[in-house]
Amino acid sequence: MPFSVAVAGASGYAGGELLRLLSAHPEFEVRTVTAHSSAGRPLGEVQPHLRRLAELPLLETSPETLAGHDAVFLALPHGASAAIAAQLAPDTLVVDCGADHRLERAEDWSAYYPGPHAGTWEYGVPELPRAGGRQRDRLRGARRIAAPGCNASTVALSLAPGIAAGLLEPEDLVSVLAVGPSGAGRAAKVELLASELLGSANPYAVGGTHRHLPEIVQALRWAAAGASGDGSAREATLSFTPVLVPMSRGILATSTARVAPGTSAAQLRAAWHELYADEPFVQLLPEGAFPRSGDVLGSNVAAMGLTLDAHSGRAVVVTAVDNLVKGTAGAAIQSANLALDLPEILGLPVDGVAP
Repeated sequence: MPFSVAVAGASGYAGGELLRLLSAHPEFEVRTVTAHSSAGRPLGEVQPHLRRLAELPLLETSPETLAGHDAVFLALPHGASAAIAAQLAPDTLVVDCGADHRLERAEDWSAYYPGPHAGTWEYGVPELPRAGGRQRDRLRGARRIAAPGCNASTVALSLAPGIAAGLLEPEDLVSVLAVGPSGAGRAAKVELLASELLGSANPYAVGGTHRHLPEIVQALRWAAAGASGDGSAREATLSFTPVLVPMSRGILATSTARVAPGTSAAQLRAAWHELYADEPFVQLLPEGAFPRSGDVLGSNVAAMGLTLDAHSGRAVVVTAVDNLVKGTAGAAIQSANLALDLPEILGLPVDGVAP
């Protein structure tokens, strides 16, 4: 008997990507989809690419509509998930693709988001190192999971191996990301119009104002605490600059960090290899190779290249992800597989789409 699933926010980009992956998942059956302004219409009118689910009606988003399912995926705007989730049964698996439950420190939430802090759920990036293991250990059997921010998980996965191994200095980290506008959601915004984006690269949230910043620092704090052995950690400081570029989806993140004195290129590569060699959804490319954003479109893979810039004494990591798959929906389903004791890779593609 497959697990029954409801997806709230099914009319958006994240909700649509969840449904695309869930529709082919052998152990999930999508029974209910909800929306706000599109409620009352068939899903196929709003998401015409989802042919297998086209006849499902979009219902109003409410706790009553979402109740009674084995798993509920919330693809709602930031601040909208907490009140609904609080009214769902504790034995229901709830995966929040918004930011409401990602941060463990209330002061981090209040610095970047309006409203009260809703609390902390298990973070949906299984590959991240934690003291004594990986984040996946905390996801097994969980019933409340916070899927990551796409930029946040990309940068955290890029730098965590070196932080956990003590090979990177946690201060003076720098990440510059080329990102597709689908990460900003489907709502109409002037700055996301094709006429504003085509032929242009547009930086945004410059100067430490992006909401994913505390999420990245939190993940790197966990990695550093595991390296220290006693749970203590030096807090990371990160200059984080995203740049919108004219591609509908994808992230190409270039992250650099000062290496600890005496660190060699071989030691860096060994640390990344040790952490990710057995990970099905993180690929360390051969020495001298670096990914393109298009290489991972449609897949649940983070592909990364690594080198040591000996002139500046900095490690350079270039990582490509599909922001809607590994960055959001794929991470949510990967985490749900773990929570429900299913094979972690079930229903998730490793091959991209080209050209």
